[in-house]
Amino acid sequence: MSFLGIDVGTSSVKAVLMDETSRIVASASSPLAVSRPQAGWSEQDPADWIAATGSILDRLCAEIPAAFNHLRGVGLSGQMHGATLLDAGDRPIRPAILWNDGRAEAECAELTQCEPRFLSLGGSLVMPGFTAPKLAWIRRHEPAAFDRVRKVLLPKDYVRLWLTGEHASDMSDAAGTLWLDVARRDWSEPLLAATGLTREHMPRLFEGTEPTGALRGELARRWGIDGAPVVAGGGGDNAASAIGIGAVRPGDAFVSLGTSGVLFVSNARFSPNTARAVHAFCHALPGTWHQMGVILSATASLEWLAGVTGAGAAELVAEAERAGPPTPEAPLFLPYLAGERTPHNDAGARAAFVGLAQVSDRGTLAAAVLEGVAFAFADSLDALRAAGTTLSRATAVGGGSRSLHWLGLISSALGIAIDVPEDGELGAAFGAARLGRIAAEGADPLAICAPPRIRATIEPDPGLAEMLAPRLGRWRQLYPRLNEVRPT
Repeated sequence: MSFLGIDVGTSSVKAVLMDETSRIVASASSPLAVSRPQAGWSEQDPADWIAATGSILDRLCAEIPAAFNHLRGVGLSGQMHGATLLDAGDRPIRPAILWNDGRAEAECAELTQCEPRFLSLGGSLVMPGFTAPKLAWIRRHEPAAFDRVRKVLLPKDYVRLWLTGEHASDMSDAAGTLWLDVARRDWSEPLLAATGLTREHMPRLFEGTEPTGALRGELARRWGIDGAPVVAGGGGDNAASAIGIGAVRPGDAFVSLGTSGVLFVSNARFSPNTARAVHAFCHALPGTWHQMGVILSATASLEWLAGVTGAGAAELVAEAERAGPPTPEAPLFLPYLAGERTPHNDAGARAAFVGLAQVSDRGTLAAAVLEGVAFAFADSLDALRAAGTTLSRATAVGGGSRSLHWLGLISSALGIAIDVPEDGELGAAFGAARLGRIAAEGADPLAICAPPRIRATIEPDPGLAEMLAPRLGRWRQLYPRLNEVRPT
């Protein structure tokens, strides 16, 4: 038997095929483009998600047809918060507005004022990246499009619709809309009403481990599948990543270095801290929740520097490592290229280098970027601790976690141990495959979601921590001071 995990990311769609021993037998990915029609906007064409998914599965089926023949379960993961608006014929009305789109800042303030229960029921501050304020923006600025909306789906759930014909979502991804009563794990009618919507506009809700439907016969025949594999509820990308690395028990944590950065902790109960912009969401397992501190530009900061300097990201990391430990006068970097969530909730925040000198070279800038992202994680940890969460170690995931140097900076800035798994494939797509297996077999989630073998543990370096501490103090003064001279 085999199980498939599909992750609909921002920069690519990725799929992994897992056997009954949880061994990954194949994987593939296909890139996605992001459109930015205006400054601060971020959109994708939902048709691109379908095209990429179909292309990947065609390729995997051609490579290992026998494994596809015995496919029994499919799990889905995806970028959270994306507003995919469908008409009565399930056709997209406009491009999907993505998680890192900042256009709805005014609507956030209005929703917070008119319906305070967004904070108490939704578990997070109302931020432009979430789905609810995006619909408020559409309602105001594109009323003709809003009037045509019959269903609002998240990105992975639009792919689910193609796979199964079902309008469905899971609790973890739905929590990122701000329409969910997170403690009760159900849509909130008052929160929906605040944006002019009702339950009829929403997909049916399932736990991440539950079957939501079966693969359509047309697609099963296309890929030579014997039978109709079930498609699990799946999870938002971070909850699915937690399933992939086994962060499913209270206190289990991971640090994700992807396009965005996430410090994720699993919880036994709903534990919000909206004052510090912590996200409190449902986990992908029943009766489990989680908290997140979110950085909008983690590896995105490094990729930005690579783009403007003409160097590859790996080359920049190597140059930063050769630059050595930071000196007191080394430049500081705020990684707010697309605004920031935790702890500022400021879509208008912007990045900055401070302290450049004539001797500052490309390696100096790269070192400042890596350190700035590490400091942003330190802000997230402080916010989680203010919510009563104790954290002493975390597992590293995401593309940036290939750099042990960067993980060392993060470990020393946060004062926690970071475990590095042996297998680099552990992530959202693998977690989705695990959820597909649980749904297909009715298996015990805790038995399936075992933690990975660890190849290295990075402990905080006391000497480096001592050097970073005063720099972190200075770094934290930059945001409020630069805010004083920011254009209004």
